[in-house]
Amino acid sequence: MSTVIYQNPFASSDTDRKEIWEMLVERDIIAFCAADWSRVEHDFVEVTFMGLHAHGKQNPDSWTVSFPDLESYKEEWIKQAKDFKSREWQGNVEQALYEATTLRDIEISGRSALAHKKFDGQIRTKSGEIVTLNWQTLYQCQKVEGKWKISGFVGYLPHPMGSSQESQPAGKAVPAGASQHKTAGPYSPVLTVSPGQLVVISGQAAIDNDGNVIGDTIEEQTRVTLDNCRTQLQTAGVDLKDVFKVNVYLTDLDNWPRFNEIYQTYFPKPLPVRTAVQTPLLMTLLVEIEMWAVKK
Repeated sequence: MSTVIYQNPFASSDTDRKEIWEMLVERDIIAFCAADWSRVEHDFVEVTFMGLHAHGKQNPDSWTVSFPDLESYKEEWIKQAKDFKSREWQGNVEQALYEATTLRDIEISGRSALAHKKFDGQIRTKSGEIVTLNWQTLYQCQKVEGKWKISGFVGYLPHPMGSSQESQPAGKAVPAGASQHKTAGPYSPVLTVSPGQLVVISGQAAIDNDGNVIGDTIEEQTRVTLDNCRTQLQTAGVDLKDVFKVNVYLTDLDNWPRFNEIYQTYFPKPLPVRTAVQTPLLMTLLVEIEMWAVKK
């Protein structure tokens, strides 16, 4: 039984929009968190159903017919829902999904409707991994025998439009279909990088201009090290958002979770690919970081 109190934004007199919101938000979230397709299986127009995948891109030339029929969508929905349910989340993940979802724009014309569903928020696993929800979906709906149903959609559009990965300054993007293991931290499994001028910095550490080590804890040294990386990158006209490859050297891999807590706050999506190793370092250094960036 759901512990989330869903508040439908539409008045009781606006029965059509109220019903569409309940279908696309409340019922969808409850079913997905429970990995229970039976809760939503009657919410589709099976004969005409088709789903398009925008892959986070605003150019329609990049969109694909990833779900040519309801059965293909059902298989992917169940796969994602089971994977989602199997992960350990912090707090009430159903509540977090609800808070990250907005559906207020619903255009109705006769027995047809277009609903604009937006996702903008974050959920966190118990291991500390942050999962960012930031896309939008356009749902085409039809009223069939007095009940609103989904006849198709264009999913994973940029939110807002104009913010697609392909337009980011670094020219880097996570390819469609890329995946990583459940225990993965704040990094991308693979990136494609558009042609540009490479900027590579030597390993940076928590050292000031006079050669003094700054900070005694991994948290302190991580912040100073990343700030030093940013300073070096900026001299070449790039920033952390343009970084696509990071190598991390730690004296003790037991510091890895604490390092990640700081590291993940410095980088926007898509996160750089990353490698980490344990190795001795000079003086009292706990971490050293080198980076590769691309300048368009």
